[in-house]
Amino acid sequence: MSRSTDPGHFFQTDASESTRARRAAKSGNKNGNPIVLQSKILSVIPDPFSPACVYVAESAGCVRKVNIETRDSKIVYRGPTAPVTSVAVGGQGGSTIFAGCWDKNIWSWDRETRTLGRTLKGHSDFVKVVISARLQGTDASLPMSFSCERLHTLRDKSDTMMAVQNLALDPVDSTDSELVLVSSSSDPHIRRWRISLSSATQIYDSTQDAPTQNKPTRDTILEHETSVYHISFFGDEDDVDLWTASADGTAKCLSRARNWSTEDSYQHGDYVRAVAVTDDWVITAGRDEDVKVWDRATGKLWHVYEGHYEEVTGLVILGGEKKAISVSIDGTIRTWGLGKADLEKVRKEREELSKGVVKEEKVPEKKNLLTAEEESELAELMDSDDE
Repeated sequence: MSRSTDPGHFFQTDASESTRARRAAKSGNKNGNPIVLQSKILSVIPDPFSPACVYVAESAGCVRKVNIETRDSKIVYRGPTAPVTSVAVGGQGGSTIFAGCWDKNIWSWDRETRTLGRTLKGHSDFVKVVISARLQGTDASLPMSFSCERLHTLRDKSDTMMAVQNLALDPVDSTDSELVLVSSSSDPHIRRWRISLSSATQIYDSTQDAPTQNKPTRDTILEHETSVYHISFFGDEDDVDLWTASADGTAKCLSRARNWSTEDSYQHGDYVRAVAVTDDWVITAGRDEDVKVWDRATGKLWHVYEGHYEEVTGLVILGGEKKAISVSIDGTIRTWGLGKADLEKVRKEREELSKGVVKEEKVPEKKNLLTAEEESELAELMDSDDE
């Protein structure tokens, strides 16, 4: 019996038909100079050893290194037969690639040779995110493994913690002997954990003078209404704040100085899957397929980049804060300019397009393919024809 995966062969609502038609029409656009891969891209990280490269996790069950400038994507780490959800670079001197997978395992490879390493087991459901850190001079991949054995299992005391969505290491509070880990999940709570080789505990706010400073005591950071998909730290020295992206349609800056209360909020408008930050800009992206650039100084939306035709799953900053790289389940990697000149240019083009102004293209002058001698002979021939 023949089988089909073509959605056109199945019953569909008018809405799903409309969405499919829109995506099909949009799929051929070249905005963001897309690098096209053959499967859905589920996450992305910058390559710590190359400012032009990123690592992406693919639903085809592999990790791929992609050079954004040369567009080379031939370096692939294979092994899993299920979708790879996340990727991290760690180990001694950054020699190991780690990947979380739907098969409930963490896979590893030698970064240079791509030789498959140990497979770390311990989870009872698929691994959503993996990060790597050094603890007392020893490498550990989080959340679940250390020297191929489970070191700690982190659980909320109230047992209300839902599926983990993202992890981030606090660069200010973490030390060589103790890590401070921040987790977000499918519930709106953000939790902090203190991890050493011998123990792992949840961090609770125990500020005694909270009532006088309007800093309520709380067990978790609660600044969103629903799932928090992304968390990351950004800032200089001790002024490093926590940035978040949520299904409630917002991206937020949670201030360390204000006990992780909201400092700035950006209303993206739909599920926000990723947020990236530079000194000048805040970039958000998610389910609505758009990459939005916000002015950090004013909090106002500066520009909307359009190009992806499926949900955007990740953002990274490259090129000395001059480029934003986005990845999507549409299987493309796209590059967006963050330089002032780049943004001014695209804003002007967008304004002209909205006003119906068509950009005139200069018609190149035809080059004369005849030599002077041939021109003379042709002229004589034309004259003789007239006689």
